[in-house]
Amino acid sequence: MSDAINQAVADSVQKLSEVAPTAVLTNCLLWTGVAFITIIGFNILRPNIIYEPKAKYHTGGKTPPKISDGFFSWLPPLIHTKEPELLDKVGLDAITFLRFLRMMRWLFFGLSLVLVAMTIPVNVTQGLKLKPNKRDALSILTIRDVNGRYLYIHIAAVYVVTFMVFGAVWYHWRAMVRLRTQWFESDEYQKSFYARTLMITDVPKKLHSDQGLTQLLQQLQIPYPATAVHIGRKVGKLPELVDYHNEAVRELETHLVRYLKGGKIGKKRPTITQGGCLGMGGQKRDAIDHYTAKLKKTEAAIEQWRNDIDLRRAENYGFASLAAVPYAHIVARKMAGKTAKGTTVTMAPNPKDIIWENLNMTPAERTSKRMMGFVWLAVVAFLNTIPLLIISFLANLTSLQAYIPALSDWSGKNPRLASLASSILPPTISAIFGYALPIIMRWLSRYQGSTTHTRLDRAVVARYFAFLVISQLIVFSLIGVIFNSVQEVMAQIDKHASFQDILQSLNKLPAVVHKTYISQSNYWLNWLPLRGFLAVFDLAQIINLVWVSFRTHVFGRTPRDIREWTQPPEFEYAIYYSNLLFTATVGLVFAPIAPLVTVGCAVVFWLSSVVYKYQLMFVFITKIESGGRLWNVVMNRLLASLILMQLLMTLTIILRLKFFSWIWISTLPPILFVFAFKFWLTKQFDNRFRWYLPSDSVVKKTTVHSANADNSGQRLEKRFGHPALYADLFTPMLHAKMVHLLPQVYHGNIGQANTAMDEYDGKKMQAQVLPGGIKIAGIEQSDLEYDPALYGRDRGELDWDRMSMHSGHMLGNAVHYARDKAQIPMNRIQGYLQHGPSASTLNHHPEHIELARMDSRQSDAWPLLQPNASQTGGLDSVGSTPYEHPHQYPPGVGYDRSGTPVQRAMTPLGQQPMTPQQYPQGHHGQAPSGSYSGLQPGQIFTPPQQQQAPPPHHRGLSVNTFAQYPPQGHHLSPSMASLHDRGPSATGDYFAGPRATSPGPAAGYMGPGPRATSPGPGTGYMGPSPVSPHQRMGTPQQHFSPRSQRQPSYDQLRQYPGQQPSPGGYRQ
Repeated sequence: MSDAINQAVADSVQKLSEVAPTAVLTNCLLWTGVAFITIIGFNILRPNIIYEPKAKYHTGGKTPPKISDGFFSWLPPLIHTKEPELLDKVGLDAITFLRFLRMMRWLFFGLSLVLVAMTIPVNVTQGLKLKPNKRDALSILTIRDVNGRYLYIHIAAVYVVTFMVFGAVWYHWRAMVRLRTQWFESDEYQKSFYARTLMITDVPKKLHSDQGLTQLLQQLQIPYPATAVHIGRKVGKLPELVDYHNEAVRELETHLVRYLKGGKIGKKRPTITQGGCLGMGGQKRDAIDHYTAKLKKTEAAIEQWRNDIDLRRAENYGFASLAAVPYAHIVARKMAGKTAKGTTVTMAPNPKDIIWENLNMTPAERTSKRMMGFVWLAVVAFLNTIPLLIISFLANLTSLQAYIPALSDWSGKNPRLASLASSILPPTISAIFGYALPIIMRWLSRYQGSTTHTRLDRAVVARYFAFLVISQLIVFSLIGVIFNSVQEVMAQIDKHASFQDILQSLNKLPAVVHKTYISQSNYWLNWLPLRGFLAVFDLAQIINLVWVSFRTHVFGRTPRDIREWTQPPEFEYAIYYSNLLFTATVGLVFAPIAPLVTVGCAVVFWLSSVVYKYQLMFVFITKIESGGRLWNVVMNRLLASLILMQLLMTLTIILRLKFFSWIWISTLPPILFVFAFKFWLTKQFDNRFRWYLPSDSVVKKTTVHSANADNSGQRLEKRFGHPALYADLFTPMLHAKMVHLLPQVYHGNIGQANTAMDEYDGKKMQAQVLPGGIKIAGIEQSDLEYDPALYGRDRGELDWDRMSMHSGHMLGNAVHYARDKAQIPMNRIQGYLQHGPSASTLNHHPEHIELARMDSRQSDAWPLLQPNASQTGGLDSVGSTPYEHPHQYPPGVGYDRSGTPVQRAMTPLGQQPMTPQQYPQGHHGQAPSGSYSGLQPGQIFTPPQQQQAPPPHHRGLSVNTFAQYPPQGHHLSPSMASLHDRGPSATGDYFAGPRATSPGPAAGYMGPGPRATSPGPGTGYMGPSPVSPHQRMGTPQQHFSPRSQRQPSYDQLRQYPGQQPSPGGYRQ
């Protein structure tokens, strides 16, 4: 029986020895030839095809180097452009990816040299001892036939690989920390509004208001008060309506271009079918009329939603801006990993990075979707076993010939074709089925509740990489082991062996397992040339060129298509990282076992470095800049791959020498070294990588923004409001040469007008006005391509701060006082942080800086603290403090975001009341006769007592503005270093110590503490309630409709039961 088994295995090995080397060589030559032809084609087409879109759409310092039209003239810029220059041109995310490729190519180049020198001589020497029919040119290069004390060489190779990986990771980790620090300190990041903003999620329901968010921040005792807060608002179906409208515009443009193709009316008007099933039944309608009517309805619905956003309920998330970037990082770092009162405080992402539909998920909903996501992931993994079985069947095609006579006959007649089938088909099928996997992974990660696109990328890298390793490496190897084990059992059954004989033969199973996963290195030698070709294939962008050409000639291109197709495409970091990480895993796992695989990985990484450097310099752009945040995720997976290599080597020693030899124990220490190295990396680099930790000297130079600047233009609300509230609605566009045919299309009177195009940054263009009011703009040939400046705006490269006005410039020389620390003693600052501004501070300044108008530059130049100011004290009389009304908000009763009317006094004819500063001389602060300030206010509306406490207030509310850290206070107490590294101290750790009680109105506290009484009519103060020192400046929807300035009439006020006219003043 044993002879029969050995004969079957010998036949299989002999056929493998004949086919495997030929198949690998054929596959390598084939893909190398195709890659060479692709490169030649790219060099021919490059001067005539747009292969460098970034050279057109990036201006200023981000413009890539010029390339001449020479055949290989694109290579010198890649060689001579170094990392410092690239950092400003492509961003830190691209630099991180290129640094990862550089680390991989040099690491595997070094590993190839060392492993070839250490292991291949031993492998060849031991392999040549076997008979020629039991070996082949590839098997003698592996560890398959090595035994005894020679295995110590391979164990030593494991230690060498481990420490070489440690050295590469440490070197590049240190460089990445340096690059991250440069990015944090860059002008682009420091001027970004999101860099000094916190995101607060899972806010308790009773605090769903701006004032509730203020109260929450007070309770959390953050060391720096916020300059503005904003609670999210439910937008309902508004995002769907905006997408529905824009999609209708695209459909209308497509049908118009097809109908008017070539500048003449088509023979038949385009139609669509609504209803029916599988193309049967339904009702045909005119496509142009259908989408035109759809636009009218959706535009009206969107306008109504935007006008009524004030009436919508608040969401469970909000944002708070701080005065400086270091302040936000300190607070976020202190709150990292903590949930206070059920809320989570983190650094706010770039607004364009937020996945808004996931932001309002409750913890229970997110947990439920996460569990269901893993269930769906398990289903995908199960379905993926089908292509794995096909791949395994093709990879073991030679072994199956002994049991399938037809296959054996076909292989004998067509040996070259059989060799190609066994070498090319398995990796090709793997690549085809693997194309949809990252798309599925991204959808599942988004379904599970990822709140940002960058976090989604990290989740995709983690899950897609794990899926590749488990399915294509581990499960594929197990399938091969099972396949070969079943093969031996079937051989015994064919010989009519007894069940006892079959069980006794299982003692040879370890040798079968050992030879199976080692022989599978041939599959990866076939797979690696395909990976190298795919990198070169990305360089030529053949699929994209063919698809664009097909759509252009068959369907025509709308102006919008031309604008979008000529933009630089977005680089899918998550997919490329995952695929390259899996390549590195294959190279590491087989490094001491089959070093030829490591050599192939080195070639792939060198090719990828050249190709993707060109792609990132001239073709692709980063969708959302995260500052290289994926680096940590990638390095963790690389170390996990190192552990896989060590475990496989341990298994190899055990299978070769059994447990009777203690040599396998010597393979365990490297595994412990990896865990210790990871722990050391975390302690050494993690905080400096994640957070901005500036020195005291850098903090003193940091620009501090004022609350007035953040609240005056509602910057926080506009920057972090839901994009559906501000998104530009598409205007239908048509080629200018087709516009004159529109009267024949719509059969009616069509007017003409100049319309401001949101797609062209408000540029006015000639448009045709349809009878229903829909405008169709005619786009000239010269305006078809995207404007570079507009492209930068839409991508978020022009930050909101720089699009308007930098607060440091707007405040004049206010920063001068912040840097003059000698004028303000430290005990004054500490007293200010604890008790707020003193009465003397307010009364000794005629400008009253915290209550002054924003258009007064001089007032912002005064410091909040004087050297002779007392440490404590409160606001003596809020009502006696002069307050000027911003002219853009009329007096009366408006509505806040929850739909509750805001209580304001109304003067006759809606005129603005005079402030005490405007009274004529000689009145001594009393309102002159005949002025509206001397009149009794009209009906004061007090809403029914149904609102929750604290009551909602206007958006953009300043957080504890009177207790705000002064704009000049760069010199911190406790110092920045102590806040970063020291625990609770005598000076006070604002996150650890007893919770401070809310000061009363006497202390000048204007937040959600004890409610202050409102001044009566005798004071002449007709402004808003002193709960907030800022006037409500309106809403971002004012440009949609004047409804944001609506005021109820006296009859409307009387409709509320139980409300009587107030004797004067304000009622809370």
